Formats: sequence, structure tokens, C-alpha cells
Amino acid sequence: MLIGDVARRSGVSARMLRHYESLGLVRPTGRTGSGYREYSGEDIRRIFHIESLRSLGLSLRDVGRALDDPAFAPAELVDDLIGRTRERIAAETRLLTRLRRIGAAEPAGWEDVLQIVALLQALGSQSAGARQRAALSAIDEGPVPVEALVEAVLGESDPNAAGALRWALAQAGEDAPTLLAAGLDAPEAEVRERAVRAIAEIANAEATALLRDALTHSDEVVRGQAALALGARGVADAIPTLLDMIVAERNDADAADALGVLAGDPTVAERIAGGLVECLAHAAARPSARRRLTQALADVPGRRSSRALAELSRDEDRVVASTATYILELRGAR
Repeated sequence: MLIGDVARRSGVSARMLRHYESLGLVRPTGRTGSGYREYSGEDIRRIFHIESLRSLGLSLRDVGRALDDPAFAPAELVDDLIGRTRERIAAETRLLTRLRRIGAAEPAGWEDVLQIVALLQALGSQSAGARQRAALSAIDEGPVPVEALVEAVLGESDPNAAGALRWALAQAGEDAPTLLAAGLDAPEAEVRERAVRAIAEIANAEATALLRDALTHSDEVVRGQAALALGARGVADAIPTLLDMIVAERNDADAADALGVLAGDPTVAERIAGGLVECLAHAAARPSARRRLTQALADVPGRRSSRALAELSRDEDRVVASTATYILELRGAR
């Protein structure tokens, strides 16, 4: 079979067949009387073998070794090919992610594209200061790749850079809460905390809804951060979690402050006072918890709170009694 026929049948160009011949990979068995290359059936089978091995990513040099060296062991080469392929896929995946984020930011021109690329590079810097500066300048420099900011805030361990990233996300647009929500279910506790803290700084209805859902989260840190944020927003659903935090001495001072904010509504204040009284009754065996609950009553106005303080002023625990008496005196002075 002549070279043109082989090229048509195999799909390998005549030029590539000549290249194979120059490398010694496949040599035509014979020549016609006119000097044209003539390939046998065995030659054609070898060409197909070469193409099969090339499809696995082997170099032509390795293809020749595989076909001609009886001692050639494929296992090591295949393992090497697997490693190189994984590296290539990882690199392509990183590029795809970067391109997708640039596209999502909807750049208006190449100047925007260059600014987004610079931001992505800065967010990946080894310097916490550089990451912080990038976050602080992100909003003013053009379109913002929100997904990149979310990834950065969920992975940021430096407190200053993390604060800057949360601020940038809060300014970035409406997509941030949805993207952050996945972080609430991350296997790493620190990622879950970063996610809820970032959501807490976003003042929109979607973020508030996510925080409400987080009140039933299995992670007590997530529940606590959600309750503190909701308390600051005047959402009374946070009251039970805030009470639990005071009893358990988890951010108890912040929880008491949040209850004080909620108590600005007289109806809610009565509910809070009732919750504190109930907790006091169940926390009788824990003096420290009862003391914290008594202190929390200081910022809760209303009759129910005052009645509870009057009873506590006669409490057997001298610290509880003196605290309640002091709070009542302050109220009387007002």
C-alpha cells in the first residue's frame, strides 16, 4: 500500500508518516519499481499502535521504546503519565476558575479584565498585608469577582485581612450570601465560623434568612454568631440561643448586650425577662450561671424584670443578691 493510501486509511498525514520513518518508528517494508514507499499490513498495524500510544500522552521517544525494547516496563511510565496528567488538569482547572470569575464580574473592557486579574493575584499573595490591601481596594477599582472574595474569606486566617474581606463582601453585591452559605456546612469548624461571620456583616434579607436558619445549626459557634447578628438586627428569634450562651458562658457578655438591644421593644423585653427567670430557675445548681443571668437583667426594662430582681435581692447567693440590689438601686435613681 502506497503512502497516500496509508494516510487516508490511518488518518495519519503523509508528512507525519515520513517523520515517523525519519525517527525509525516505522519503515516501509518495500519500494515500488518507481521508488515509492510501500507499506505492508504489519507496517500499518504498527502505525495504529504508534497512534494508540500517542493518544495516552507518550512522547515519540517513549513510543519507540514501548514498541521495540523487550525489557520496557510500562507501569512506571504510566504512573508518570498519570501524575503529569493530574498536574495538567489542576493547572487547567485553575485557569478555568479564573476565567469563569473574570466572566462573572462582567468586565466592560480589557482595563477591567486586567484589574480583576491583579486582584485575583493579590488575593492569592503569601502576604497578609497584601491580601488586606487588595480587599480594601477591590470595591473602588472596578468589577468585583464575588466568588473569589468568598473563597478568600473562607480561607483567611489573618484577622485583619479577614475583616477587610468581610467588609468587601458586604459591599460586593447580592450574590455573596448564597455563595457563603456553602461554607456553613464545611467540615472544618474554622471555615464554618468564617462563613457565618461574613454573612453577619451583610445587611440584606437573604443574609438575615440564612442567619435565622443557622440558629438550628449543629455547630454551637455558628448558632452563637448567628444569634448575635440577629439580636443586633432586632430579630427576636435569637432570644433562646442568646439565653443559652449566657448560661454556658459562651460570649455571654455579647449575648447579654444583644438581649439588651432586643429589649428596646417592651413586648420583647417581657419575653426576655421571662426567659431569664426561667433560666435562673433551672440554673440553681450553677452559681456562676445564675450570676451572669442576674447581670443580664440589668439591661432588660419592664415590670417582670423588676419583680425578678426584687426576688433575687433576697437570694441565698450573696453575689446574686447584691447584684440584684445594685441594679434595683440604679433603676430607682433613674
